[in-house]
Amino acid sequence: MSARPPTYVQGRSPWRSSARRPGGPQLWLVESVVLVLVGLLIATATGNDLSRQIHTNHRLSADMSTWRAYAHRDFHSLSVSQDISGLTTNEIVCGNTTPGLPKERVQLCLLVKGPVRNGTRSVAGGWYLPARAEDEHRYRYACFGAPAYEGRCP
Repeated sequence: MSARPPTYVQGRSPWRSSARRPGGPQLWLVESVVLVLVGLLIATATGNDLSRQIHTNHRLSADMSTWRAYAHRDFHSLSVSQDISGLTTNEIVCGNTTPGLPKERVQLCLLVKGPVRNGTRSVAGGWYLPARAEDEHRYRYACFGAPAYEGRCP
């Protein structure tokens, strides 16, 4: 007995089962478009995040240079506090006024704002902190510039 050749039914392959597969070319196209859009969204978010981090690192370096230029000291152990909300680009840079371990001497804290220009940023004002004090409102004294007007010192 010889096998009969498969019969061809219009729209179906003779080698596949007769049960119709769920979906089809249109569903495949929709799924592909959705996957491409999700990929673009992830790529855009990653690029945005990397760009933001690069700008933040550039600003932090400029903040330290600004403090050194303003205080006329070449100290490298400075503390930088960022606006964590991300709504502003204001940072507070604090460092000792005389050589010593960090926070072991009187500190000068500067409020820096604005874009980076020539490796530094604008100083909006600042205040002093006694030795071994954290940057809290109650310890600040001798405010000058914008912080004095904004009431950042007691």
